[in-house]
Amino acid sequence: MSQPLKIVIVGAGIGGLACAIASRRQGFDVLVLERAEKLTPLGAGIQIPPNASRIWAQYSLLDELKKYSVISKATELRRWKDGELLCSRSVGEEMDERWPWLVIHRADYQQVLVEEAKRLGVIIRLNAGVMDVQHERDMGAKVVLRDGEVVAADVVIGADGLWSTLRGLILGHASPPQETGDLAYRGTFSRSALLSLDDPAVDELCEKSVVTVWIGPESHAVFYPVRCGNEFNLVMTRPDDLPPDVKTQEGDLEEMKAVFEGWDPVLTKVLTAFPHVLKWKMMHHDELESWTKNSVALLGDASHPSLPYQAQGAAMAVEDGAIIATLLGLQQTHLHQDHPRNPPSCSQPTIPQTLKLYERLQKTRTTTLHLGSISNQHMYHLADGPEQEERDRVLRSARWEERPMGEDEDEEERFIWIDVRYQKAMLGRDAIGCAIRAWEEFIKTTSEQPYHVKVDQVMQAEAAERPEKI
Repeated sequence: MSQPLKIVIVGAGIGGLACAIASRRQGFDVLVLERAEKLTPLGAGIQIPPNASRIWAQYSLLDELKKYSVISKATELRRWKDGELLCSRSVGEEMDERWPWLVIHRADYQQVLVEEAKRLGVIIRLNAGVMDVQHERDMGAKVVLRDGEVVAADVVIGADGLWSTLRGLILGHASPPQETGDLAYRGTFSRSALLSLDDPAVDELCEKSVVTVWIGPESHAVFYPVRCGNEFNLVMTRPDDLPPDVKTQEGDLEEMKAVFEGWDPVLTKVLTAFPHVLKWKMMHHDELESWTKNSVALLGDASHPSLPYQAQGAAMAVEDGAIIATLLGLQQTHLHQDHPRNPPSCSQPTIPQTLKLYERLQKTRTTTLHLGSISNQHMYHLADGPEQEERDRVLRSARWEERPMGEDEDEEERFIWIDVRYQKAMLGRDAIGCAIRAWEEFIKTTSEQPYHVKVDQVMQAEAAERPEKI
């Protein structure tokens, strides 16, 4: 019996842990290298939309995540000045029942994944910073740690986040993320702290199992419950005023309140409960020329960081991890089983080819969603005036009907937030099923065809699942 693949994953964030869990379920040996001395999740709340919760359902982890979450029934867009409801969007009964939209504290999310990874036999090493990766085609890879230790692997996955070290190693040059022009204030509140404000409107807000988004000139705010409704998460964006070399710093409460002066009284009342606040520079990255090199691949923010204006950053990383593991599992099965239809000389798909298939499956999708977040940034932050008034009119009149393919553009298409086809393509994707179908299409092609022809055929099969435009 052949030895299982050894997978080394650099980074123990959501994407790295998702890949580790998925890889162990394929029977691989998995080592996660995390540079931090202890796992301390940054940020506060995080959303798990249906395309991610579907994956966790397939890995029998959804019920465990629900124990620490709230199921969001809708996302509501409200006008900044008075809180007028402009539009409420749900994901539909089928998704809501089978693959709900969860809101959860990031620490709880990561802890559930850490515990599942360890239960499955994943080894997690802390204080293990990676300095270099050495790799040759079809020869595996070696990870060099900062203390000089060399760790050999069949596959190395760079899940080391926004400021990825492996990104530059794969590309052969530094490629830091770029500023988006926004920064975020982030914080959480206990239910008791908000109820102590003794404001009926705040009390009503705390009873809602929804994501509330106030949109206004140059800024917006997002509020939702976490930890089964015992805490609440608030993120507020504004134009970035941090120096270029500063990623985060302690925020000034009075400055923050001044930015949102004149906004919906419900929101400004909530702000008075902030004990302290951090400012985070928001970064993203244009599409990379490549995510893979030989037996090394990137996932999540290491390969496609974007603005969090669709709640898809972590979800895309979960998709990445599941697809990588699924394809590698299929590649190993194909490699080691008998194929009577294929002559002995028939070339077998290699690990680098399999990783390249992952890249081609996800790259167009993640770039589309990256551009979608930029589109939402513009829509959310319109200054009051004719364009904003027209936006509000369109949002109020949303029909929630899927436009037939080929139909002329109508006003709903102007904003992807209410484009039903776009939302279905984003939220309704079965990433694991897509990977399996892509592999089957890949294998159907004859061994004589060049590799790029095989991948092009796979991508044609996937085309129907992609949003056509922003």
